[in-house]
Amino acid sequence: MLTSLSIKNYALIDNLHVDFNDGFSIITGETGAGKSILLGGLSLILGKRADLSSLKNTEEKCVIEAVFNISNYKLQSLFKAEDLDYENETIIRREILPSGKSRAFVNDSPVNLNSLQLLGERLIDIHSQHETLQLTSNEFQFQIIDALADNEVALQTYKLELKSYKKLKKELQELLDFQAEAIKEHDYNSFLLNELVEANLIKGELELLEEEYETLNNIEGIKEKLSEAYQLLNEEQIGVLPTLTSLKNTFQKLSSYAAKYEDLFNRVNSSLIEMDDVFREVDVLHENLEADPKRLEVVDSKLRVLHNLMQKHVVNSISELIDIKNQLEEKVAFTENLDDSIEKKRMEITTKEAELDVVSKAIHDKRTEVIPQLKEKLETILATLGMPNAQFKIDVVYGAEFFANGKDDLSFLFSANKGGNFNELKKAASGGELSRIMLAIKSVLAKYIQLPTIMFDEIDTGVSGEISNKMGDIMLQMSKTMQVFSITHLPQIAAKGHSHFKVYKEDVNNVTQTNLVKLNHDERIVEIAQMLGGIEMSSSAIAHAKELLN
Repeated sequence: MLTSLSIKNYALIDNLHVDFNDGFSIITGETGAGKSILLGGLSLILGKRADLSSLKNTEEKCVIEAVFNISNYKLQSLFKAEDLDYENETIIRREILPSGKSRAFVNDSPVNLNSLQLLGERLIDIHSQHETLQLTSNEFQFQIIDALADNEVALQTYKLELKSYKKLKKELQELLDFQAEAIKEHDYNSFLLNELVEANLIKGELELLEEEYETLNNIEGIKEKLSEAYQLLNEEQIGVLPTLTSLKNTFQKLSSYAAKYEDLFNRVNSSLIEMDDVFREVDVLHENLEADPKRLEVVDSKLRVLHNLMQKHVVNSISELIDIKNQLEEKVAFTENLDDSIEKKRMEITTKEAELDVVSKAIHDKRTEVIPQLKEKLETILATLGMPNAQFKIDVVYGAEFFANGKDDLSFLFSANKGGNFNELKKAASGGELSRIMLAIKSVLAKYIQLPTIMFDEIDTGVSGEISNKMGDIMLQMSKTMQVFSITHLPQIAAKGHSHFKVYKEDVNNVTQTNLVKLNHDERIVEIAQMLGGIEMSSSAIAHAKELLN
């Protein structure tokens, strides 16, 4: 409930602070006194966009602050989702700076307008002629039926399943779109893949082939150098091996004289062994080295294939070519298996549709069950509000399409007159009738769901006498379970409030200001008497006012 409201420097309001109670509160005032200004300031708290023209003094900021007791509203999850600090006594503040910038705070934490609007619609429902148009929307009509049908849990389940269903449908469409594109690329990808597969790619092979190519391509020069090395190692007069053998024999003879000669002998002997091994390897290489034009042609062909592939795919190694081959294999395989993937996705969608059908049918059945009750309740209330011939024709037809709240098509028709044709609410009901219908609906809803604070803005326009008295009784009854405000011009309704506030204008230092004050019992008598008979109050008007209050 709204426990207090403070407004500074807004429109005709200089500085206003008022505390509110639970129950039924009345707000009255002459036309033009500033009731719309009060609602405008409250709307800023609920997330309406700010306007610099709202500042009374354009050199100072406007501050509007409202305090709400939200302990019974179960809003913890909303606060958590919007990353707000939850407090049972929540303070919402809105500031409009002289620069035109606007700021909003919830429990001193800055918030954006979207968060403020989400919270605001859970705190106050301002009902005016404009909001009455909500009645004609299919979404609101479903909300009425579902509140009576206790469909909240089933609808939450349905919406989760519907979200999953839409995700599956999106994934299927993506597969189908991909398939359409992939088919175009499939042949080309297959061609590229075959090229790479036929190349028989092996990591490190390029370096080996290049080495073999150099050998085969320069075989005569290599043979010549190996022959030269053979001679240098083994030539009888100056060869390395005969020389090292002579040197070895010399140090062998000296080794018996001292250890240092033995050490030299061992080192020369090791060199001889190493050089002998080199000689044998040169000999083998020389013997095995033969010209092989066919092998050279094979190696040259393979190298050209590899270099062409690397150039084609703009890479520098066989490893990168192998990576590309693997990617192409995945693409080709995925394309070739798309039919299976698509069929699997379609089966998942069919299963999900069956699950949605179960939930949506349960929702439909509960709606169908409560519609006669809703119809009876509304028609009974409207009969007391001067519409004895009001009739509703409400039907839900279980269809084939999955909507946001089930599979039902809703027909919510109305007839105000006996023997009249049923038609849509916006065509069959006048503005005053729509207001009474909305009041009837709100009074019914109040018994089934926790409505926020509701403020009826001149909902009694166009009615008088006994009908206005009945409207007041309905709002008074609603106030037993929620906080209700009524901005009214009718004394019959004003007298029913637990609290009574008056909006008025006054001139202070030649400047007009709007103010709001809570009336005591005697002041209420005067206010209601003036509502009955005008400024010149008669004794009968005062007596009538006392009678209404009692």
